[in-house]
Amino acid sequence: MKFFEQVAAAATRNCSMVCVGLDPDMGKLPEAVKASGKAFFDFNKAIVDATKGLVCCYKPQAAFYAGADRDGELRDTISYIHENAPGVPVILDVKRGDIGSTAAQYAKEAFERYGADAVTVNPYMGLDAVKPFLDYDEKGVIILCRTSNPHSGDLQNLVSGGKALYEHVAELVRDQWNWNGNAALVVGATYPAELAKLRKMCPELPFLVPGVGAQGGSVSEVVKNGATPGWGNLMINSSRGIIFAGSGDDFAEAASRAARKLRDEINSCRA
Repeated sequence: MKFFEQVAAAATRNCSMVCVGLDPDMGKLPEAVKASGKAFFDFNKAIVDATKGLVCCYKPQAAFYAGADRDGELRDTISYIHENAPGVPVILDVKRGDIGSTAAQYAKEAFERYGADAVTVNPYMGLDAVKPFLDYDEKGVIILCRTSNPHSGDLQNLVSGGKALYEHVAELVRDQWNWNGNAALVVGATYPAELAKLRKMCPELPFLVPGVGAQGGSVSEVVKNGATPGWGNLMINSSRGIIFAGSGDDFAEAASRAARKLRDEINSCRA
């Protein structure tokens, strides 16, 4: 089953557009898991067990693992999700973007070494940087378009030919790069007007939407401007707001409550 078919199936089954970002930080981990030799994995395992019926996908950010020299725990986390939350796909958030021969190795790393179902990529170097990922036709390739960070407009809002750079990216993905039907866009919740414009431009493309919760994006604005009928075209990510919802021994239960609250808020806005 292709990645976006997996997302749609999980979203339908769990009535959820929630994507949980698995971004462990040793300084924020509960004491209950800090002493473990595999603290990141044990933390993620508990979060997954508590939330797997409430989500459409998971999204570990690779830098949190690489920076802590815990790459093996990232691979273990992805394997655990596949085995214990069957049908819930995993997006590896790495934002890769390099020349073709290097990109091919990055694609192999994401899809073959880690076993991810999808990956985030940076299109700044053009088709050379994204084609090796797109050629894995069963995998999802989620391309940075209008990101949620405060200074994203430094480049993404630059105008050429009467259109902002992020609009050119969206058109390339929509019209030229989606030959396998496995491409999507990253569009931040913090820019609802741009989200609405991109949804109008790309009614069929799935969007991964970071920026709700800790970054201040509005759930209602995301749903109003980004949702389409049915399930699967919108993955609304929350990381810190869910995984660090509690800091005590009941941290997993707190994460479950936070994921359920977000899911129910999204569904209320959809209704």
